[in-house]
Amino acid sequence: MKGSTPPNVYLSDIDEERFDIRAARAPHITVDTLPSVLDFCRANAVIFLIARCPTDDMAAVHAMEQEGFHLMDTLVFYSRKLTEIPVLRDTTTMTIHPFVPGQENDIERVAAESFRGYKGHYHSDARLGRAGCDAVYISWAVRSCVSRKVADEVLVAESNASVAGFITLRLSSPAEGEGPLWAVAPRFQRQGVAGLLMVHAMLWCRLKGAQRMTMSTQVTNLLAQKVWTRMGFEPGHSYYTFHKWFDAP
Repeated sequence: MKGSTPPNVYLSDIDEERFDIRAARAPHITVDTLPSVLDFCRANAVIFLIARCPTDDMAAVHAMEQEGFHLMDTLVFYSRKLTEIPVLRDTTTMTIHPFVPGQENDIERVAAESFRGYKGHYHSDARLGRAGCDAVYISWAVRSCVSRKVADEVLVAESNASVAGFITLRLSSPAEGEGPLWAVAPRFQRQGVAGLLMVHAMLWCRLKGAQRMTMSTQVTNLLAQKVWTRMGFEPGHSYYTFHKWFDAP
């Protein structure tokens, strides 16, 4: 099967770069697609596979467990229509504006401070180096600033020339926008910065023609979910994240 990639699995260059192992991703596994995913990984000498399936597809969960997959996290998705967007009274000194080249170091700093101790699916896997896991969100934030393959836009919250937070944005379809990554520096948290970023993110999505906006996070990240529900977002679907190591006995 080498050279022929099934639509539900692909080699992950970024994970191979992070952890120096042959890696792949399968974003939506079912019982029917699982055999082709495994065949692809074995044919391409994959060592490390990140795979997801809907949380209500227990048949896929059980099939993956039988093949040696291990659960690492649960990803929940929230969304809202963009017909009406909240108007917040800004009691801060914040300005929200698109990322300006030269702010990469500031974004890197905010990401490093905000995601310190954060537990995603990488951190749940004892086989992955801690340094590489810590760097995932930091490198993701910086790459969002410099590559349109990662994000269509990055909005920055700034106060007195100090970057307080950011949110990355992209159109997942002509009708839907999403904010894959966002963060507020610890010293600016609980001051309304997250709400301002979300309002401007929704306005950006609507300006691009989207009718809905979607956000996602680990089910354990209650703080983010509280922000979204206050902004009118509602929970929708959810996915389990599994890891499989092909060199495991």
